[in-house]
Amino acid sequence: MDRLKKILIVLILAAFFARCTDPYALQTSNYEEALVIEATITNELKYQEIKITKTYKLEENFPTTVTDAVVILKDNLGNTYDFAEQGNKYVSVNEFKAEPNRQYQLKIITDNGKSYVSTTEVLTHETSIQSIVPTVNNVNGVRGVEMVVNSFDPTNSSKYYRYEYEETNKIIAPKWVPVIAEVVYGPPGADPPGTINLVPRTTETQICFTTKKSDKIILTSTNDLSEDRVIFPVRFIKDSDYTIANRYSILVKQYVQNLASHTYYKTLNELSGSEGILSQNQPGFFFGNIKSVENPDEKVIGYFEVSSVSSQRIFFNFEDTFPNQLKPKYPYKCQPDPLLGSNDPEFFFKYCFVLLDLTCSGYFVLSVLNSGSMVYYNFSNNKYELYPTPCGDCTSFSSNIRPSFWID
Repeated sequence: MDRLKKILIVLILAAFFARCTDPYALQTSNYEEALVIEATITNELKYQEIKITKTYKLEENFPTTVTDAVVILKDNLGNTYDFAEQGNKYVSVNEFKAEPNRQYQLKIITDNGKSYVSTTEVLTHETSIQSIVPTVNNVNGVRGVEMVVNSFDPTNSSKYYRYEYEETNKIIAPKWVPVIAEVVYGPPGADPPGTINLVPRTTETQICFTTKKSDKIILTSTNDLSEDRVIFPVRFIKDSDYTIANRYSILVKQYVQNLASHTYYKTLNELSGSEGILSQNQPGFFFGNIKSVENPDEKVIGYFEVSSVSSQRIFFNFEDTFPNQLKPKYPYKCQPDPLLGSNDPEFFFKYCFVLLDLTCSGYFVLSVLNSGSMVYYNFSNNKYELYPTPCGDCTSFSSNIRPSFWID
């Protein structure tokens, strides 16, 4: 959502850039601070979370978290749910879930004494995900796999849906060996200047797992359909993407929205569309359902919604989805030129220290192994076969912690 906050600032304060065609280092010439509230309460029994930040300038990288605020949720039965500050968010003191037929209202008091209150909201109709089906398809001429969500509400009450996903993929380092090359330098003037010891690895560096969350607003609606049946591609991955090269998992969350919250997110999504933040279409600021008590005209960005949520996780292997097809390439170059083979100077280095012999790479070998920029793979015919560190150690860009949900 941070990217969307920055887009809103541009829409409000920088419309004069709309006709720019030349590259320009954007800076904020006139800044108006506004509160940004991200608050979705669900029917999951959990510690509910709310984020409160401030808009930030174009030249800044991150928003400022609002601290020392009082955050309270109340319902029409007189129940109060308190939130406490934890890191960069506010978390409910106790676990709770939104209940049907109750009215909920959010109230926030910032450290400067300003009060903000939302409209009263009720839990939306509960509709579960029936299945997520990985489907091979061509999208805009690109072949890949779509994660198609299927759900159905026979009461025709849900209609508006928002999605989030969290995907995890398995990584296998192609040039991994069970030893690591450690350099031990000798005293000044030693010949050779150092030695290389092969030491058994003590940590997992061959298999890793990378997890990423969706960062876009994903919406669909069945309002124009004859029945409330969702068949929606929530994620597309091209078949050349290493993300699905081995085993892949995706957890999809389906939020049922009401018309007002769906319209808000749809508008927000349109403002951050493909035309970019400097397009000629500059519709300006729009309000959500949270307002300042003292000053109703104060700009407040965000929406408080109470949504029923359903989630489902699937796994699949590349060879099951794309049988008889070569796997996507590893995201780093880890293969010698097939025409050069063991003479490829990018990966094979002659281990000698004759200063006038340009074929000798002993000093280079010691340097890159000592710095960790390359890893050992093999040594033969007085040549070290070395590769960029990610080729033999996946922890250089991923995590070796196996997720608790992972199933091989």
